[in-house]
Amino acid sequence: MMDATAAGFLRLLSIMDDLREKCPWDNKQNFESLRPLTLEECYEMLEAIEQGQPGPIKEELGDVLLHIVFYARLTREQFGFGMKEVMEALCEKLVRRHPHIYADLNLDDADAVKRNWEKLKLAEKKRGLLDGVPDSLPSLLKAMRMQDKARQVGFDWEHPSQVLDKIHEELGELEAAIQSGIQSGIQEEFGDLLFAMVNYARFLGLDADSALNKANAKFRSRLNYMEANADQPLSELGIDEMEKLWQKAKNGEKH
Repeated sequence: MMDATAAGFLRLLSIMDDLREKCPWDNKQNFESLRPLTLEECYEMLEAIEQGQPGPIKEELGDVLLHIVFYARLTREQFGFGMKEVMEALCEKLVRRHPHIYADLNLDDADAVKRNWEKLKLAEKKRGLLDGVPDSLPSLLKAMRMQDKARQVGFDWEHPSQVLDKIHEELGELEAAIQSGIQSGIQEEFGDLLFAMVNYARFLGLDADSALNKANAKFRSRLNYMEANADQPLSELGIDEMEKLWQKAKNGEKH
């Protein structure tokens, strides 16, 4: 007897077939047209997870799953493989890359599991260490992934203090570039400083992207407060008046 989850998934696949064959909008979509929509749905899912509300999380997970099913329908049409083959390949890969579960390899902790995963991945695909980091990733996330890949093969700092020293070094180089007035040099050194900051976040056990998102949300909240509590448009206020409103918004968060 089929369980409810399997039945629900088969129903989703059937609905996708109906939409592809009978809906004018769904019928005209392709990989390129879906790509920006998929990125949007992924970000909406991550935002829902960040907010921690069960209802939106369930809805956004469904939207992302719909896109996966849609892509599998497109691959069936264009390349001759669909969701069945996708799931079979995924299951085989998961079993192959978890020998500590499905074979007799002994791995002690999560870091050891991750290192072995990367080792198996490189052996399977015979690619460069960073080939699995897509160029299309947002720059902050790309920096995090590349640094993590390097760590898996032992190319990393030993102590957080070393990374902090590197940040001070990069800041000094940025200041020197600013003094030179050469824009390309300023941009390069600014990028190096950001890269070092992302590295430091990793050593502190932080997700740099999440940290920046929280800072963005805090800035939005404070600026919204300023707009709501100002007697006139912010553009007509002096910097001292805006600073007072900013401090009120900041103090309000503490209470």
